[in-house]
Amino acid sequence: MFPVQGGQSESLFDAAEESAAQAAAPLAVRMRPRTLDEVIGQRHLTRDGSPLRKLADTDAGLSVILWGPPGTGKTTLAYVVSQVTRRRFVELSAVSAGVKDVRAAVQAARRDLGLTGVQTVLFIDEVHRFNKAQQDALLPAVENRWVSFIGATTENPSFSVVGPLLSRSLLLTLQPLSDDDLRTVIERALTDSRGQGGQVTLARGVTEQLIRVAGGDARRALTYLEAAALGVPAGTVISLEDLERAVDQAMVRYDRAGDQHYDVISAFIKSIRGSDADAALHYLARMIEAGEDPRFIARRLIVHASEDIGLADPTALQAAVAAAQAVEFVGLPEARINLAQAVIHLSLAPKSNAVIAAIGAASADVKAGLAGPVPPHLRDAHYPGAQRLGHGQGYSYPHDDPAGVVTQQYAPDAIDGRAYYRPTRHGTEARYAERSDRIRQILHPTRNGSLPGEPAAEAGVAGGGGVAGESAAGVGVAGAGAAGAGAAGESAAAGRGDGSGEAGVSSAAPGAGVSGGGSAWEEVAGPSAAPGAGASSGGASAEPDGASEA
Repeated sequence: MFPVQGGQSESLFDAAEESAAQAAAPLAVRMRPRTLDEVIGQRHLTRDGSPLRKLADTDAGLSVILWGPPGTGKTTLAYVVSQVTRRRFVELSAVSAGVKDVRAAVQAARRDLGLTGVQTVLFIDEVHRFNKAQQDALLPAVENRWVSFIGATTENPSFSVVGPLLSRSLLLTLQPLSDDDLRTVIERALTDSRGQGGQVTLARGVTEQLIRVAGGDARRALTYLEAAALGVPAGTVISLEDLERAVDQAMVRYDRAGDQHYDVISAFIKSIRGSDADAALHYLARMIEAGEDPRFIARRLIVHASEDIGLADPTALQAAVAAAQAVEFVGLPEARINLAQAVIHLSLAPKSNAVIAAIGAASADVKAGLAGPVPPHLRDAHYPGAQRLGHGQGYSYPHDDPAGVVTQQYAPDAIDGRAYYRPTRHGTEARYAERSDRIRQILHPTRNGSLPGEPAAEAGVAGGGGVAGESAAGVGVAGAGAAGAGAAGESAAAGRGDGSGEAGVSSAAPGAGVSGGGSAWEEVAGPSAAPGAGASSGGASAEPDGASEA
């Protein structure tokens, strides 16, 4: 048999049975709205002119699929549609029903339509659990409008509902209830005669805790409230401890709009920054169990991946973005696994704040008025008259050079030569540091690779652009090249790391330079040359990755 509810009762016995069932029903069922105006939340589905409103206000047949998280009102909306019309409401659960039950419900609906003219709302909960054959059994009834079909699913219908059924139905998406919506649901259940009828009240903070643990699920909030109020005498004030005992779950002290919210997320980020994966996982679990929005957590991970890791591990940003996409695509509780994976990845990754420091320094200069006009050779030259203004003249196309980098001014005069990006030697950023040094030597040959405000003697390499005290293999620039500012190659041993400017790079002997400033990329990072063994402008090529041997 399939349950029959709604606007039409077949006999007095049916009415009595329905009344008794209603009295024994869970609080979430008893508190179901009776009209669309009583529905809390989902205003985009219940406003005037919406498909559900038309279905409720007219006798026209219509088939819809309601897609949304648990406890957002899918069953409620289907029930209300049947209550406010002359339709019978037949409910099936795809968990237990089969093709036989579907066909029996459709046959009964056709019989009632032919004999009495009464239409039937056939509501199938968890419709995504029906296999293809079971869903196909619905097609004739939907096609001929023998029933007004309403299917509810928590899974994406594009993947879980067969195409023919989906194309014959309107797809309506439900959103998680907001905190204000849940607060209204709880307050109505406390005062309404169908609920607690004013017999119990909640102590300060209990309503907010119910909202947090409900996570946008009205059914869960009402179930917890009913458990806490079960068997208590009239006039009882339910405390937070009563709620904890009733649901057998410790209530995490956490306020999404107060100090706890900011304190916990601060500790979470600082634990990742400090590479303590265990502490970070604790704070992640704490936020999830307290009902924090997982999208907020994912957003913080994305920011942290660039702010505190950056190019020390470029895959960290990919991991954080993938976790955020998983949160949207999968949702809780499973998405907590994706978030945990990203937290562990970011915690154990090498750290660098060079990216945020770089954009911060650049922004500070812009705010200080250090902007200046764009160099003429970089200006747009595609429109008539641009050449007459000198725009684009003298621009060197980098791809025309074998190295792919040419000596050329790109920044405005006011900040030309400033080095905003100062990479660390942590993780993969060590490679970016070496490349950055070599590129700067080509772009600004007269600086010998030194950074602005950083004299060559303090640059951490012999006349070049390393970081003082770093033990990574660096790039030595000869202080006195033969013809021009020659670049000596690497002969790096382990650096002393004492800030003495000998970071694993030996000074080149005079004359071991590249004549003419070195045009080939590899020559800038070439191996150490013997005294007097200067390379020509076409110079001998070295290992492209600048790898050195200790």
